[in-house]
Amino acid sequence: MGGTTTSLTASATASDDSESPSHLLLPKTDAKIPQDSYHLAYIIYFILGTGYLIPWNAFITAVDYFSYLYPDASVDRVFAVVYMIVGLVSLLFIVFYSHKSDAFVRINIGLGLFVVSLLVVPVMDVTYVKGQVGVYGGFYASVAAVGLAGLADALVQGGVIGAAGEMPERYMQAVVAGTAASGVLISILRIFTKAVYSQDEIGLRKSANLYFTVSIVVMIICIVLHNVAHRLPVIKHYNNLKIQAVNDEKEEKGVLSEALGQSKLWDIVGAVKWYGLGVVILYVVTLAIFPGYITEDVHSQVLEDWYPIILIASYNVFDLVGKTLTSVYVVENSKVAIGASFARLLFFPVYLACLHGPMFLRTEIPVTIVTCLLGLTNGYLTSCLLMVAPKTVPLQHSETAGIVLVLFLVFGLAIGSVVSWFWVI
Repeated sequence: MGGTTTSLTASATASDDSESPSHLLLPKTDAKIPQDSYHLAYIIYFILGTGYLIPWNAFITAVDYFSYLYPDASVDRVFAVVYMIVGLVSLLFIVFYSHKSDAFVRINIGLGLFVVSLLVVPVMDVTYVKGQVGVYGGFYASVAAVGLAGLADALVQGGVIGAAGEMPERYMQAVVAGTAASGVLISILRIFTKAVYSQDEIGLRKSANLYFTVSIVVMIICIVLHNVAHRLPVIKHYNNLKIQAVNDEKEEKGVLSEALGQSKLWDIVGAVKWYGLGVVILYVVTLAIFPGYITEDVHSQVLEDWYPIILIASYNVFDLVGKTLTSVYVVENSKVAIGASFARLLFFPVYLACLHGPMFLRTEIPVTIVTCLLGLTNGYLTSCLLMVAPKTVPLQHSETAGIVLVLFLVFGLAIGSVVSWFWVI
């Protein structure tokens, strides 16, 4: 893996003491940094960030369609467990063997697998299931497609976050903001299908096919843009810097053994562990509350079944706002950012008050405000932690640091999902 234990440990210590470095640990170079003309590289990273969450959003947003077809199956929970487990195991392999593969190739493979997984449901709908209830062969095929999407997510998310970690912070901000835009896009589609299509067999089939069709189109766009991106001068520049850093390290240390390489991996984990812990607690809190509490526990006589849809859309919009704010200002003090992540545990008693407290807290406006704050803090702090953490290690290790952070994020999602099952508000 390369690098020295001293440099990684020193970086981690610096981040623990006061502030995280806001600059790349780059090798010395006289090369002028090319301009990101028309912000093309930024836009591409934003779209890639949107893309790798679209498939998962498509599967869970079409849950009404799946629940109609397979009434005896706990569709949302099965999908979540399969997606999380496959993604987590795949990420573990990627973390240990990322130095033996190329992120560019992994991302392309992952995007291709996304397209295949997204094709399964609409093709089956037309040729096999055809809107019939209880055709459980279709359910098992759909679960397999979700597992394939989980594998694709690990390949793409790990690759994109890792690649963005090798570049200036604004590109990581673009990726993270893109993930929020994915939720906003799906919320817009959900509102559209709710308003336009009936909630019977025909309407649910149309809605599901729309989600998957839009997702496939987004995936194709991502494939094209990803293969254009590496030709951009600004991305070539930072790729060359990484190659130079790797070569310099090899000249200094020689070819590392496998055992020594794994030792360096643990040094990288040590350098970013506190940021990773902050990411874990962020998503434990968020997933324990959202979307389960919002879709199952709150009710409105005025808005009726539109209420959870509006709350989910509000969360997604403010998540995007939070992840966009880091383009203006980033909290680089690790203690402040991680402390703020733990402070979000206060959302638990706040939501309890919104459900069981005074009557004025149970109304639509307080619940919507708290949900917006949940999204805003989740977005802003996620962006801060992911932007700063990869800069605490030398450039040649930034990709691995980014993948490790994704692993922490998935752990947080998994733990939060489990907590949401057992925590009854």
